Amino acid sequence: MSLAFELLNLAESIALKAGSLLVNRPSKFDLDQKSGVFDFATQMDHESEKLIVSAILAARPDDGLIGEEGANRESKSGVTWVIDPIDGTVNYLYDIPGWCISIAAKDRDGGLAGVVYSPATQSLWKAHRGGGAFLNGNPIKCNDPVALNRALVGSGFAYDLEKRKIQAALIARLLPEIRDLRRLGACAVDMCHVASGSLDAYFEAGVNEWDYAAAGLIATEAGAMISIDKGIWNGEKNMVIVAGSALHPALSAQIRAGQAY
Repeated sequence: MSLAFELLNLAESIALKAGSLLVNRPSKFDLDQKSGVFDFATQMDHESEKLIVSAILAARPDDGLIGEEGANRESKSGVTWVIDPIDGTVNYLYDIPGWCISIAAKDRDGGLAGVVYSPATQSLWKAHRGGGAFLNGNPIKCNDPVALNRALVGSGFAYDLEKRKIQAALIARLLPEIRDLRRLGACAVDMCHVASGSLDAYFEAGVNEWDYAAAGLIATEAGAMISIDKGIWNGEKNMVIVAGSALHPALSAQIRAGQAY
C-alpha cells in the first residue's frame, strides 16, 4: 500500500467520525469572532478540529498540522495535514446543506491525499496522488470542454463589506458572459462540484490553504486545472480558479481583466 493511499484511508475514516459528531447540532451556538463580525467559529468548529487532530496524532504522531482553528505544528515526518473542521460555518449555523469537513495530507511535492465530506448531502469526495478522484466510491471527471458562455460557475464572497462591493462589480461584468452563477457557501464543496461535474468552474479570492488543499487535489485528479495566485489581488490573497482545461484560460482572462476582484 502506498503512503498516499494509506493517508487517504486515514483521512476518510476521520472525516466520517467528524461528520457523525457534527450532524448532532447543538440547540445553542457559541460564536467566536475572528476577522470580523461575519467571520466566526462555533464551538462545533473547535470540537471537530479537536477530534480530527487527536485521531491524526494517535495514528501518526510525527506529522505536522495546519488547522483553521489553530492546531498548528511542524512536521517531523515530512507529512503535514491541512484541516478545515467545518468549511461553510454559516451554512452549518443556519442548517443549510453544503458545509463540509476537509482533510488533506501533503508533502514537499504537494498534495498526497484529500477528503471532503458533506454529511448533510451524504457526499464524500476523495483522491490520492495519481489515483484518480471519486465521489461516494465512483470515479469522477470534470466537465471538459465547456465554452465560457455555456459555463455554470460557482463563487464565494468576502466577509469584508467593502471587498464585497469590488466583487459585485466583477459579478455584474461576468454574468452576461456565462450561463449562470451559483453561490453555495463552502469553497471545498464547490471545488469538488467542479471535480464531479455539478459546476463547470469555481473562483474565489481570499481563500486559505485549508479551504482548497483537499478539494484542489480532488479537482486535479478529476482532470481540472487549478490556479492559485498567492500574491495580493486587489487587497486579497490567494485567488483560486478551478475549471476544465478548455474553460480555465477563458474564465481566468475574464476575471483578470481590469483587476476587478
